[in-house]
Amino acid sequence: MRLHELKPDTGTTGRKRKGRGIGSGLGKTAGRGQKGQKSRSGGGVRPGFEGGQMPLQQRLPKRGFTNLARREFSEVNVEVLNRFENDTVVTPEMLLEAGCVKKLQAGLKVLGRGELERNLTVRAHKFSKAAAEKIEAAGGKAEVI
Repeated sequence: MRLHELKPDTGTTGRKRKGRGIGSGLGKTAGRGQKGQKSRSGGGVRPGFEGGQMPLQQRLPKRGFTNLARREFSEVNVEVLNRFENDTVVTPEMLLEAGCVKKLQAGLKVLGRGELERNLTVRAHKFSKAAAEKIEAAGGKAEVI
């Protein structure tokens, strides 16, 4: 391979340098055309603007509502609790440290998927019926905080 045989890598093009002379193809008006709102700096219209016509998001019917008092609970299934030793008091903070829960939201709810082989005292804000039954069937306690 010689110096005169070198070619640029295929598929890579440099960024467009606008307003850099007539020979660049993007000089003077920099591809914005002549006059008008879109040619000006800071010009253009907001997203969803339809030239004064009633925008789509306003034309469509609205349904439902957002409950501002809604409380999101972090959820964990009983099968995850098998990682703890027998006779351990499992708290939401322990589950957070162990990586079972990403973050504690309004509280912790224990759900009933899977089986529990250890007798644990589980402290949480809420329990599903199935989860509470499985914890007590394994010889543990489900304590509501």
